[in-house]
Amino acid sequence: MSLLRIREVGALGDFRLRLRLTNGAIVERDVTELIRGPVFEELRRNPEMFRDVRVEGGTVVWGNGADLCPDVLIWGGPPPLHSEAVAAAPTMRVPQPGSSPDPA
Repeated sequence: MSLLRIREVGALGDFRLRLRLTNGAIVERDVTELIRGPVFEELRRNPEMFRDVRVEGGTVVWGNGADLCPDVLIWGGPPPLHSEAVAAAPTMRVPQPGSSPDPA
């Protein structure tokens, strides 16, 4: 089983991100508490720069070099140890056929 990673990202506002994972699930995360420290200061002051988020190497990055750990974004900490826990992750929503979960 390969590691679950981030395939697409969109900024939702108020330091929230919508993540499409490699298994197709959608996760929305408030990253307010994760973007602390000097590397994130510019993102906190400039909403336009925060919205300029992209995916690189399975996680989210910004143009100023800031990035966040994909496990923290996906799981809120380290990933579960067992594949059953992965399948049952409560914060994931799998898109329904005909819905449009793509980030705006």
